Amino acid sequence: MTIKIGDHLPEGSLAEFIEVESAGCSLGPNVFNVAELTKGKTIAIFGLPGAYTPTCSAKHVPGYIQHAAEFKAKGVDEIWCISVNDAFVMGAWGREQKATGIVRMMGDGSATYTKALGLDADFSKHGMGTRSQRYSMLVVDGVIKQLNVEQGGKFEVSNAETLLAQLG
Repeated sequence: MTIKIGDHLPEGSLAEFIEVESAGCSLGPNVFNVAELTKGKTIAIFGLPGAYTPTCSAKHVPGYIQHAAEFKAKGVDEIWCISVNDAFVMGAWGREQKATGIVRMMGDGSATYTKALGLDADFSKHGMGTRSQRYSMLVVDGVIKQLNVEQGGKFEVSNAETLLAQLG
């Protein structure tokens, strides 16, 4: 079943590659509980099929980086990118995209969380196995307030500009 506006995010965890060791976060991959991370926060989340893929690298991630200050000005505490890749790949891609400190690059290596959202897609014909649909959402204190899911490989409603416009 696919999540919808008004739903709480499902239980689960995501992994993030931490570049600099700090209190509670060791260097390298760290696993975070989604419910704990979203508690009391407003988070813009976008999901995409894969790191280093053409649309994701050229348009999706750069749009959220470019508009990060506008999201913050509208009350968004954090921006997350979720992809069915491991934390090592997401960390490397985030460095390449210059996302560090702007967009949290969250890995869902086995697609467990993506399946819990009901936003998984079969990319086997492209040799990629189970991946994520392309989407964006606004989450306030763990509750989905906006949800934009792309249809058929398009990139029209999950971009930063659409989600930003929905914030008013």
